[in-house]
Amino acid sequence: MRKSFILLSLVVMMIISVSVNVAAQSRPDLLIWADNTRAPALAPLAEQFSNDFGVTVQVQEIGLGDIRANLPVAGPAGEGPDIIVAVHDWIGELVLNGSVVPIDLGDKAAEFSEASLTLFTYNDQLYGMPYAVENVAFFRNPELVPDAPATWDEVRTISEALRDAGTSEFGFLPQGSDSYHFFPIMSAFGGYVFGLDENGNANPNDVGIDSEGSIAGLEWLDGMVKAGLIPNSLDYDTMLSNFETGKSAMMITGPWALNRLNQNGAVYTISDIPAGPAGQGSPFIGGQGFMLSAYNNNQLLAEAFLLDFMAAVEPMQALYDADPRPPAYLPLRETLENADLAAFDSAGKAGVPQPSIPQMASVWGAWQSGIGFVISQELTPAEAFGNAATQIRDLIAGKAPEVAAGPVTGDTPPADGPQNVSIPGTVQVPAGCAGDWDPACANTQLAYSANSDVWSNTFVLPAGDYEYKVALNNGWDENYGGMADAGGPNVVLALAEETAVTFVYDNKTNWVADSVNHVIASVPGSYQAAIGCSADWAPDCLRSWLQDVDGDGIYSFSTTAIPAGDYEAKVAINQTWDENYGENGESGGANLKFTVPADGTEVVFSYDASTNILTITSG
Repeated sequence: MRKSFILLSLVVMMIISVSVNVAAQSRPDLLIWADNTRAPALAPLAEQFSNDFGVTVQVQEIGLGDIRANLPVAGPAGEGPDIIVAVHDWIGELVLNGSVVPIDLGDKAAEFSEASLTLFTYNDQLYGMPYAVENVAFFRNPELVPDAPATWDEVRTISEALRDAGTSEFGFLPQGSDSYHFFPIMSAFGGYVFGLDENGNANPNDVGIDSEGSIAGLEWLDGMVKAGLIPNSLDYDTMLSNFETGKSAMMITGPWALNRLNQNGAVYTISDIPAGPAGQGSPFIGGQGFMLSAYNNNQLLAEAFLLDFMAAVEPMQALYDADPRPPAYLPLRETLENADLAAFDSAGKAGVPQPSIPQMASVWGAWQSGIGFVISQELTPAEAFGNAATQIRDLIAGKAPEVAAGPVTGDTPPADGPQNVSIPGTVQVPAGCAGDWDPACANTQLAYSANSDVWSNTFVLPAGDYEYKVALNNGWDENYGGMADAGGPNVVLALAEETAVTFVYDNKTNWVADSVNHVIASVPGSYQAAIGCSADWAPDCLRSWLQDVDGDGIYSFSTTAIPAGDYEAKVAINQTWDENYGENGESGGANLKFTVPADGTEVVFSYDASTNILTITSG
């Protein structure tokens, strides 16, 4: 690796300037955030750089989605990284919130593919040093499909022939309703996401989800479902396992699937995306690379690490070995003789850059839901994409769609607690927010209930995979994950269909729960008025809310506010009597009786969600 005099000079200057500050804060000279795929490859490189130049470089493993979400939070607090490993389509959001700064590659720019540099360019400025580019391509089992189908009509014909002959249960299988993988089909029929302005940039005022071509692509998919060639429910793992076992013969996926396919001995050939009436299908072109945090104190050292150390064949090879994707670094790309990479390159020649404008965040949820409604046969293609496009345009315009709960009002919260509680995360754009991970968005605020002494709200969300956490007072200074842990990991929420999801937060315990991942259970009984509820036998009073903070399926709460006496209680689900459990966990069973021997005695209510049995312990 090249160790330039410039790098050495920069390092010496940085050591002199930051040594006192670093010692005081126990912070490395350079902190890098990377996900679990790239972090193991970067760690030995950081150690080598540290040893060679007498600085401390630390690689911290952070979930890929968490990197983008946490940078604007940790950065201003002085706890963020100097460099992040990022995906190109984060740029619009990160630039707008001031979290990243441009990078000047200088003469090094000539060593990177033009397409990769375009991906990391926003408003005519480069915001990242790319290391990999990627796109999907068409996979087929050559033993079942010897020749690559030229058109999507051929794909259907082959699928029908394989099924009718009993050779394969399915021909072509999509990755469920995933819109990223549907785009190559949609584009072959003339569909698009955003039109382009006069400068060739994505135009958020020209949404093409409900264009004639987009609907035509969805009609092709609808025909496959109606013919029984595609099942009504499908995901990534199911698609791959069907292909690996020969139950299906064709699919669309990317280089990230190669390791699994090869490890499982799958037989495959990669080819270009089939064509439609508008020509060859166009996959999205995406990329990964390194971005510079706007909050870092070691800008020169960070630039030196990237330009004079990482921009070389050996470190780029290490990243490629960890996760084989077509390199953006040309000196490495030229050394690789890989038929799979060449096939992806061929398919990518018809590709288009995945839009990185901030408004793209308003597209994914509604777009995917539209595809899902057609696969499940709930809506026609025109209805599904018409509704999706309307929702997208409303989101871009800052309007809340009908599926969003909107701002809420509640009782005045206690003065010694938070005045606002919200659910920031990827649930926000589908709920009508302009962007995700915005704790101040009015559409994902929870309402305080004085009767229950908790915060709650219900949002109708489309099918999809989401992440969220709870934030207090419209900011990130105090936030909690799903284990009542301050600053903890995001909570994962998976919805197979459009669902009304209730979120509940208790500021006394800092636990946040949702009605999909958890049971919203309470213990109505003859004691509730004594603990502050407006009445006894009130299933909607969550002062008796059973909580599962440690995630073991046992929900409990305790109180010392019940006066001495004899009482009865049972369990109610979702704050109504529609589902309730009494003695021995029986549905609608008899009340459980318990005695409090003296004022101030601790009473513990414990509910096993697997058996529906409630246990009450007094004293």
